[in-house]
Amino acid sequence: MEEKRTERLSDLSTMKEILGRHGFTFSKALGQNFLINPSVCPRMAEMCGADETSGVLEVGPGIGVLTRELAARAQKVVAIELDTRLLPVLAETLADYPNASVVHGDVMKLDLAELIRREFAGMQVAVCANLPYYITSPVIMKILEEKLPITALTVMVQKEAADRICAKPGTRACGAVSAAVQYYAEPEVLFQVSRGSFMPAPNVDSTVIRLNVRPQPPVQLKSEEHFFRLVKAAFGQRRKTAQNAVSSGMGLPKAQVAAAMERAGIGANARAEQMTLEMLAAFSNELLSLTNS
Repeated sequence: MEEKRTERLSDLSTMKEILGRHGFTFSKALGQNFLINPSVCPRMAEMCGADETSGVLEVGPGIGVLTRELAARAQKVVAIELDTRLLPVLAETLADYPNASVVHGDVMKLDLAELIRREFAGMQVAVCANLPYYITSPVIMKILEEKLPITALTVMVQKEAADRICAKPGTRACGAVSAAVQYYAEPEVLFQVSRGSFMPAPNVDSTVIRLNVRPQPPVQLKSEEHFFRLVKAAFGQRRKTAQNAVSSGMGLPKAQVAAAMERAGIGANARAEQMTLEMLAAFSNELLSLTNS
């Protein structure tokens, strides 16, 4: 019964009827593309690990297709929605799900730790969301950097962003975001979603990924702040060697950076994408020791 209801909600004519009744029009500025493929949300909800003992935090629920799938599985679902025009739509589509509620606000400005404490006391919490493309990395990094008490993030993102986020340090595709994500979580690609699965259809395909939050970081750092500054600088000028990029990006003498790399066992001409997470951590630790001495 629930599957049929959700299929109807993701049906194109049903979606148009509901949105038309509420006078809703899509906002390009908010990156609004709503799912009309009925198979995607059940898979996301199932693979995010939601069950009757857990809570799920959703970002950008749209008209509630994924929200309903989550609510059918989880003990409680809280969805964060920025667009006030969608609040009456969600009040209608979630009316049959008393365990689902909507918080109006900007995920980048909300105190998520306080929200989780207030809404999910005593529950394991996961994040599950179809993220707007324009805000993918900032949302993911905010959630990870704040070290929220969550088990995983299961999110749909642009395919290119998924490739970048899930790239392993030491590979050509790795960037600053890849290294940062690897520090906080173990990423995995779940499945692909074609552009035709959305209304309006975007110009790119999507990928659903899951970031399993690590209980402990895989490397020891003298300073997380220094490490992330170094990573940002190292990947900020990809055509340069890491030595030159870090020297320029952090405003440090090249000789000092070279000495830190040598002490970390890294070749002088190495580029950032050639470094593993362990190498980047050693580089950061040695450089911090030298700059503080």
